[in-house]
Amino acid sequence: MDTLIYWFARALVTVIQALPLPFVARLGRAGGGLAFWLDARHRRVALKNLTMCFGGEKSPEEIRALARENFRRIGENYAGAIKTAAMTFDELRPHVEFAGIERLPQKSGDQPPHSAVVAIGHFGNFELNARIQDVRPDYQSATTYRALKHPAFNRLMQDLRTRSGCLYFERRADGPLLRTAMNRGGILLGLLADQSSNGLRAPFLSHDCSTTLAPAVLALRYQCELFTGFCYRVAPAKWRIELGEKIPTHENNHPRPSGEIMGDVNRAFEAAVCRDPANWFWVHRRWKAAETKAKMEDGG
Repeated sequence: MDTLIYWFARALVTVIQALPLPFVARLGRAGGGLAFWLDARHRRVALKNLTMCFGGEKSPEEIRALARENFRRIGENYAGAIKTAAMTFDELRPHVEFAGIERLPQKSGDQPPHSAVVAIGHFGNFELNARIQDVRPDYQSATTYRALKHPAFNRLMQDLRTRSGCLYFERRADGPLLRTAMNRGGILLGLLADQSSNGLRAPFLSHDCSTTLAPAVLALRYQCELFTGFCYRVAPAKWRIELGEKIPTHENNHPRPSGEIMGDVNRAFEAAVCRDPANWFWVHRRWKAAETKAKMEDGG
């Protein structure tokens, strides 16, 4: 059964990549809209998260409309990510713009620039963050991932992703390889920082949740500058990649605590979410502990 699903998925990827990007975006939006009605479990998660964060300022009807648009955006961005993975940068150029890239450390002489860490999240077609290297060729984009349990599906995912030229390091197995790359210089390491984790407990959108410490820890470990990066959807099949202001990792020549650093990252993420709420991944259970506490208080 897994083999059959794998070949169906590969055939679907081939079809999507053969279609024009604007049509793929419309197709993805339609699929996301259909998923809003069919996927009750994730619909409930999105509505619950949105109500918790915006219920004081938006009506139930506005929350539901925002959730529906969020599903459409997710469909559009996922389908778009499949298509853009196979596009050259010349083909992609009319569909994506970059801002703040000049903030990255500059190359000095013949030496590569110092490696940098970028805390990214599930904003828009976030796979496009890897294409920063197309406008800053002095950098090599890289990220970490956790391998899927099924080898064939993992291979399919990696085939899609590596076409961009981005380096992928498996979190559990490729630590030495990542260390060598970071010490070599010229690496732009993007790390997803908006998922539930066993790390720091900190407020996010005014509610307690778990936050990974990885961007702060790795920036300190490799003495890198730390930034935030966001992908905004500005129109159908058009995105804007923005690199935020540098997050200070030292104060008075001493390393800041990782928790304080990630607090700054969380605040930057909050601003990005509030700027365009439908652009973020509301179907993820980011506030798991808050949900458990609420059930206990209700006697559930």
